[in-house]
Amino acid sequence: MKKILATAFLAASTALSSSAGMAGAQTVPSISSTTTYHKVTVDGLKIFYREAGPKDAPTILLLHGYPSSSRMFATLIPLLADRYHLVAPDYPGFGESDAPPATEFRYTFDHLAQIIDGFTQQLGLRSYVLYNNDYGGPIGMRLAVAHPERVKAIIVQNAVAHDEGLGPAWDIRKAFWKDRSAYEDKVIPGFTSLEGAKGRRLGSTPHSDRYDPEAWEWEGAHLAQPGQRQIQSDLFYDYQTNVASYASWQDWLKRHHPPLLVLWGKYDPSFALPGAEAYKRDVPDAEVHMLDGGHFALDEAVDEAATLIRAFLAKRGI
Repeated sequence: MKKILATAFLAASTALSSSAGMAGAQTVPSISSTTTYHKVTVDGLKIFYREAGPKDAPTILLLHGYPSSSRMFATLIPLLADRYHLVAPDYPGFGESDAPPATEFRYTFDHLAQIIDGFTQQLGLRSYVLYNNDYGGPIGMRLAVAHPERVKAIIVQNAVAHDEGLGPAWDIRKAFWKDRSAYEDKVIPGFTSLEGAKGRRLGSTPHSDRYDPEAWEWEGAHLAQPGQRQIQSDLFYDYQTNVASYASWQDWLKRHHPPLLVLWGKYDPSFALPGAEAYKRDVPDAEVHMLDGGHFALDEAVDEAATLIRAFLAKRGI
């Protein structure tokens, strides 16, 4: 019996040692805990941001969409932070940043871009790769036009800069721009409701089981806060200035020819697929990839997105 027990103990010890050796041999460290959370004051507003990765590494400035915040990048950041410096701010009125009432703050894309420009200067970001999603597209393009020397590359993820990217859902939205008082109650409730937040997440995906309901529940709760309807109405009314700027942004892309990666969730209920390929008219060598995801493609395809981003940047020596 003693011999049997000794043999069993030796086998268990050997297995444990082997397991420990395998763990010790791992070459990819856990980086999920490297994200830190901060606030910095810009023009009197507290701007919240997430940060990860070595500060002396190339910076990726992650610009979120509507109605999300920097939390949309929570799963992507750890997949890039071993090689890149990730910075993801929340705009005024979004996430954990200050949300002054619309009577005290101009909610326009020019103004948000001005705040984010000030934010980058506060952090001393002299060059960066822009990651533009949705509302981050017009904010990122304003930064690019203002400071072309800072832009090392652009990653577009479901952000439109061409008319063909605006699908049928935009017909009533364009009517809202022409007659705000007549269409506000037809358009804005869809922007601020819980059901609207859920629809933006899921789109037409056949894989709804991949989505965490907390994503749209959090967004719905945020949009239900006092003052949010007016904030989001003012900002979306100003979205027409982005459409009016498409031609100038296309010209900028043609003249500056930045390294360009386009990632497009094909189940997006709002931005049409032709909006992705349209970027190749401006930057013919742009990489365009259709992802098995929706408007928030990272919810479904974060691993694929991270792999494509790493390969794209490495190929260009970034």
